[in-house]
Amino acid sequence: MNVKTFKEYKELGISPDILFWVGCAGSYDDRAKKITKSLINLFNKSGISFGVLGVEESCSGDPAKRAGNEFLFQMQALSNIEVLNSYQVKKIVTACPHCFNTIKNEYPELGGIYEVVHHSQLIDQLINDGKLKIKDDQFNGKKITFHDPCYLGRANGEYYAPRKVIKALRADLKEMKSCKEKAMCCGAGGAQMFKDSEKGNKEINIKRTEEAIETKSNIIAAACPFCNTMLTDGIKSHENHKEVQVKDISELIDKVTD
Repeated sequence: MNVKTFKEYKELGISPDILFWVGCAGSYDDRAKKITKSLINLFNKSGISFGVLGVEESCSGDPAKRAGNEFLFQMQALSNIEVLNSYQVKKIVTACPHCFNTIKNEYPELGGIYEVVHHSQLIDQLINDGKLKIKDDQFNGKKITFHDPCYLGRANGEYYAPRKVIKALRADLKEMKSCKEKAMCCGAGGAQMFKDSEKGNKEINIKRTEEAIETKSNIIAAACPFCNTMLTDGIKSHENHKEVQVKDISELIDKVTD
């Protein structure tokens, strides 16, 4: 996709406005790579000056911290902060609420002070500013439900930007029984993504997917690569509902803008 790194920009004497923090999922997971590509498309469509760290980007440290390994977290965070500060990065955009929360709220005490924006907030702003124009009505009237990521919603109080993006599609937004402040976790947060489930009678992602199916929506909109994975797995467990799609909001907007 011909995305330049900050190192390449520095050699050209250019300083991009935004650092796109891709994150581990967006870099390595095949499904999340599609979200990364959609977001890059939106950057390009709106004329945003951005770059990535490329091989200089490491894990934000979120999984280590949530799993209780503070020492490893600080090693990862300090390494990233050193790189970010060397490029005098001011503004960071990421599609991962875990990276968003960690860099925004936990990096400052280690010397990493940046303006950190979740991609739902940026997309909402670009639509409001007229830099992204919706020119296709394929989602007009379609039933879409939105799953609140824990680290975007309850941890950082952002419930409205992603919903405003969905409403900009002129879609019929259907809320789940548990939403906003009372939303249920997808089951991957707190480093649960990387460990076996604990004993119980039902997986959390299955229960959450059932709530989404109850809304009779055609699409479950997500704004987190972990949530996307968990909800997609949840849909696979329901034979009668495999026509329901799980899509990141960036993918939905990318489809209807040019």
